[in-house]
Amino acid sequence: MRVALDPGPLDGPARVQRLAEDGSPLGPPETLSDLAAVACVEREHAPRWVFARARGYRRLLAGGVDVARAHDIELVEGLLVAADGQFGQPHGLAAAVARLEGRTPVPDPPAGDDGPPALFDAGPSTDELADIVAVHAAQQRRLSAATPGMRLLAAAESAGMLVAQEMTAAGLPWRIDVHDRLLVDLLGPKPLLGGRPPKLAALADAVNEAFGRPLNPDSPAEVLRAFARAGHELETTRSWELKRIDHPAVEPLLAYKELARLHAAHGWSWLRTWVADGRFRPEYVVGGVVSGRWATRGGGALQIPKAVRAAVRADPGWKLVAADAAQLEPRMLAALSGDHSLAPGDEDLYTALAAREFAGDRAKAKLALLSAMYGQTSGGAGVLLATLRKRFPAAMAYVEDAARAGEEGRLVRSHLGRTCPPARPGHEQPAAARARGRFTRNFVVQATAAEWALVLLAELRMLLRSAGSRAVLVFFQHDEVLLHAPAEEAEAAAEAVRTAAVTAGRRLFGDTPVRFPMQPRIVEGYDER
Repeated sequence: MRVALDPGPLDGPARVQRLAEDGSPLGPPETLSDLAAVACVEREHAPRWVFARARGYRRLLAGGVDVARAHDIELVEGLLVAADGQFGQPHGLAAAVARLEGRTPVPDPPAGDDGPPALFDAGPSTDELADIVAVHAAQQRRLSAATPGMRLLAAAESAGMLVAQEMTAAGLPWRIDVHDRLLVDLLGPKPLLGGRPPKLAALADAVNEAFGRPLNPDSPAEVLRAFARAGHELETTRSWELKRIDHPAVEPLLAYKELARLHAAHGWSWLRTWVADGRFRPEYVVGGVVSGRWATRGGGALQIPKAVRAAVRADPGWKLVAADAAQLEPRMLAALSGDHSLAPGDEDLYTALAAREFAGDRAKAKLALLSAMYGQTSGGAGVLLATLRKRFPAAMAYVEDAARAGEEGRLVRSHLGRTCPPARPGHEQPAAARARGRFTRNFVVQATAAEWALVLLAELRMLLRSAGSRAVLVFFQHDEVLLHAPAEEAEAAAEAVRTAAVTAGRRLFGDTPVRFPMQPRIVEGYDER
């Protein structure tokens, strides 16, 4: 059974309608007195709840109600609209209703905001539950005619929404005192009246001394002019370009840039804004990147620098269970292409490839595979790619076919069916065509890796729920998960991660010999390896 839900205010009644699997109503709309009644339906029937958007589940969690299964209309609509060749079109509930009624969809309101209706636009009906039911039924009709892969993707994307909202609600354990101590060690004491911390100020002074005049090291324009006066014409102030020149300002400037990034992105201001009650609670955006990878709204959760990871620490009596997939994208390529010998067993893929093809040189093996997936041909990569073409023709043909499709302006899709963005105007120009070819070459691999990770999350979440575990997912980044678990349950949580990784591979590729190993570590802090 499915249940469409309009959750209403946190402390008020919720409206629901019970649905068959095809989305047809099983009865009239009902009013549940409060969220406790919603929880009762979940316990007694374990339905798949149909939400208009993630905010509906956020409201349940705020009231202490969690659910096992969901269908997220907004996320599923995005997948279906892109599959129909309308990538980037509005896909919120209002836009979906407009399409059903033959109207032109208006842009979705900003995330977290219902927004006012568009001027002179009739907009959706005022009965959101009826809209949810109608759009869900239309989506079910489209999914029934879609591939099994697309149906799995829709379910996994919706499960990802549940995970994302639950991770935000749980929060990532974060020690403010540890973070503050790390900042003091790296930057010096916190400035009382703002401005640069002592170590940053000292490095800025060293840069000025090296140039013989004052400048703002945060201003690329000023830095470029200073180097030009010293006889070094640079196009950018990127680190790799600075390292190519011989000037006494280079060393303090590079050190300044690194610490300035830390101070701006994860300094005391970030700590005050984003960490409360010992928890960092970012807002995750499921499928926020075109490849299906997640993004975040503020907080930089997917870019936590190593310098402050020691602040992520388990609560007393608890442990962190950290795991990431080894060489996930090359393994995806092996499974996608059927070139299974590219990824034998669970061993380090680059080391194994180096031993067979590159005289034990792991760096060359890694460069060769990354070049194959990202389209790099410079810096000796061309010779390495020739070796791969000879040894793994099916794998190389897979990414090269995707690249060719991109260059010709065609669409490519992931293993389950996520669709890449269409070519932009002017894509037929040689440089633009090559750039799109590099994008589509990687899209087919990276998007499939993102699908594997989504299925991993869904499987792991259900394993923990079915076991009654108190372990909770608190962080996810591309191919890495972090769980917070009572110390006595940490080993079981680690085993659940290993099981979920195996199951995710089987869900996507069936009985493939390619393995996607994850080796969980039970630690006190995120910085421990």
